Amino acid sequence: MAARILVFAGSIRTGAYSGKTADAAMKELAEQGAEVTRISLGDYPLPIMDQDLEKEEGVPENAYRLGRLIAAHDGMLICSPEYNASIPPLLKNALDWVSRIRKDGGRPFKPFEGKVAGLCSSSDGAFAGARGLYHLRAVLMHCQVEIITPQCSIARASEAFDQDGELKEEHSKKSMATVCRTLIERASMLSTRIEG
Repeated sequence: MAARILVFAGSIRTGAYSGKTADAAMKELAEQGAEVTRISLGDYPLPIMDQDLEKEEGVPENAYRLGRLIAAHDGMLICSPEYNASIPPLLKNALDWVSRIRKDGGRPFKPFEGKVAGLCSSSDGAFAGARGLYHLRAVLMHCQVEIITPQCSIARASEAFDQDGELKEEHSKKSMATVCRTLIERASMLSTRIEG
């Protein structure tokens, strides 16, 4: 049975490097035999996480939609930009809301439980967005997500992709292939997906 991997970027900006990185990851995962679902966080708009709002109105339906999608996959590949050496607010807010889910339809439900994640970053700077991945790892680990050790960080991202969206540099290609292979292997081994 093929590993089911959910792929998304931490930015929804038009032409975002993280989006291009997510597209490259999607292709590589598919080439390695995974069943891939590529989404945009823009399709799951959420208010700023606020416990008063949660108390009054509950967890928003879009958080449940995203949570069910996460639960239906064996693993996630998250491609993130770096904002001030940390996690972009769109991504952090989505993770925070999904982490608040405890039940769905009256049954216990924790979307992140038992999931595996691979991380990629991209930036036009020399650090390649890697500093933000340290913070992202900490957040996901707190949510009980297992993060694979290899990661792929794309520096000088404005020049890193060809016109077909392929990575130009051999080092970046190998790094992406390693992340995808490791994620598929680990996600297949630990699969806890919930068929929807």
